[in-house]
Amino acid sequence: MEAAEAMPEDKFNFSPESLHIPGSEYKGVRTFALQVKHIAASNYFIWSPVTGDKLPEGLKDGNGPEDLKSKAEIIKFLKDSFALGHKAAASLTIENILQTAEHSKSTRLRLTTFAVAHAFDHYGQMVEYLRMNGIVPPATRNQTD
Repeated sequence: MEAAEAMPEDKFNFSPESLHIPGSEYKGVRTFALQVKHIAASNYFIWSPVTGDKLPEGLKDGNGPEDLKSKAEIIKFLKDSFALGHKAAASLTIENILQTAEHSKSTRLRLTTFAVAHAFDHYGQMVEYLRMNGIVPPATRNQTD
């Protein structure tokens, strides 16, 4: 959440493709905003089978609803997706953790651990985007070596 919030609104649609780095392979990569929307959309797709909650309106694929454009809308979408993740994690018990989740081929444990790993993978990309814009990621601010 902190990394998503750290990117200024005027840079939220930043993509390394805009830097035109000679020899780079950034053509067609996700913008920062799309990285955030992708994490949130994936959270819903992964955690909804664990909780039984319905997917949000307009959620059709891993890039999130097309009508979410502003930083505030995208941040809310991300926060709400993580709230569902907390609900999913809180629902795990010794009795159900290895059960196959509803409308899934995976266990509840597999889904929840994959969701965390997936978010961290994209967090790493977000950190790079922040640094490309001269922003020190919140998690590494004020740390001494």
